[in-house]
Formats: sequence, C-alpha cells, structure tokens
Amino acid sequence: MKLLFSLALFFGSVASMAEGEIRFAPEKDYGPFVYQTADGKVVGLSIDILEALKPGLDSPVQVLPPQSLAVILEAAKRGEVDLISSLRPTPERSAYLAFTSPYVQVPAVLVVRKSFSPSKLSDLSGQRVAVGKGYAVEAFVRQTYPNLDWQAVPDDLTALQGLMAGKYQAAVADIASVSHLLREKQVKGITVSQAVGFDYPLSFAFRKSLPQLGRQLEAGLQRLDVSTRQGIINRWIDASALEYEDQRRRVLRWAGLLLSALAAIVLTVSYLRRREKGSA
Repeated sequence: MKLLFSLALFFGSVASMAEGEIRFAPEKDYGPFVYQTADGKVVGLSIDILEALKPGLDSPVQVLPPQSLAVILEAAKRGEVDLISSLRPTPERSAYLAFTSPYVQVPAVLVVRKSFSPSKLSDLSGQRVAVGKGYAVEAFVRQTYPNLDWQAVPDDLTALQGLMAGKYQAAVADIASVSHLLREKQVKGITVSQAVGFDYPLSFAFRKSLPQLGRQLEAGLQRLDVSTRQGIINRWIDASALEYEDQRRRVLRWAGLLLSALAAIVLTVSYLRRREKGSA
C-alpha cells in the first residue's frame, strides 16, 4: 500500500509541477475533520473549510490518495505534499512545514471501557494505552506520563477498536474524533473519562517553500466570517463534545472569534467610507 501511495505521489508530483496544482494530502480516517467515506469521497469539517478558501487560491487543488497521518508526514518531509489539513503545529513538523492560524480547537481526552474503573492517566502506570502515531498529542502524553505503556496506532478508530477488544486499557484521542466515531462507526461500550490537558488548535500546513500558498490560505481564513466558520463547525461537531474543553480555553476561543468578527466589521466600515469619499 505504501509503495502504491509513493508511486501516486511521484506521478502526482510530476503532474503538479507541470500544471501548477496544489497537492493536498487528506487523512483517511480522522473524522469529523477529514476522512474517506465508503464510496471513496473525502469529506469533513476541514474539507468544508478548504472549499470555502479555494476561490482565493491561485492554483487548483489536487487531492492525493487518503492515507494515515504518519505516511502523509513522511511524504511531506520528502517534498511530495504541498498542503495538509487538520494539523497542530509542533517543533518537529515546523522543520519542514509552515502553518496558518487555527480554524478550530478541540481538547484531547482519555477514553476507557465502561467496565474499567481507573479514570485518570495517572492511575494507569504500566498499562497499555493507545495513541495516534505521529499525532501531536503523542509527544505530550509520552513526556507527561512516561510510566504508561504507550502504543502508537495508525488512527483513532484503530485505538478505539483495540480498546473495545481489550487490546488496550485506555486510549487518548481528541473529543471531536471520539464523538464522530461513536456516532458513525458503531463504537460501543466505551466512555470519555477526562480531558488530558492538551488541546488541538487545528490549522492548515503547507510546504515552507510555498509562502505564497500560506498567505493565500491565511487571507482566506481572515475573510471567512464568524457565522460561516461556526456553521461549518456545528455541522460536524456535536455541541456536547466540547463540554470537556477547559473553561479558560473556551473563553479565549470565543474571545478570538469575537475579535475576528469585530475586525471584519471595522474593515467593512472602513471600506464603505473609502468608497463614499471616492464617489463624492
């Protein structure tokens, strides 16, 4: 599978260089942000945001074959990917990628079986706990809870399925992904135990050698009004899923959205005044 993906990336790279396309690498199973449906479509919250930004991009977007994040990041290191969605900046990733401002933020949580009594990561010393391989939260939990037996898995679905089967005692994933999998993948018998103290402010990532792409993406995000952005978020994330968000972070998140709205109003008023003066 990896060989086929590499070949697709290679030929896609050649085509992109010839046609000026933006090579977008979507994750295969990171719902509700980006995932592949049973009929092969790539959908999700981040896809809807990207669709809203496309009119401001100079080049068309070529969608590469969906893969796990670990495979995508390795391809990005080799320069075979131009754009990735739903990604949290980390020092390691920043060595070869640049990032836009976040367009959504969700907390990471601990998930356990309903029949399992420990409810905190600190109670799981020596136990097998699943976490997404290459996910931003992986480095955080490994450093913060070194006494746990961390098991890196391809994606959150694999983590929760392994948890259901008794392969792991617990799993760490973002709450929006957990909520999506509970609803869409018939994941049962598990429950959210606690927020782990790590949030996912998710951004678009782009190759450092493409600063113009970054500027266009950022300009599009700034033009995206609060109501449109929140409408997309509400379409994909249950309101109850954000109950685990730290209250201080929630205040900051809404303050940021409010400031963005005020900035948009100020710019609009300024533009209208300039038009009135120009026509006077």
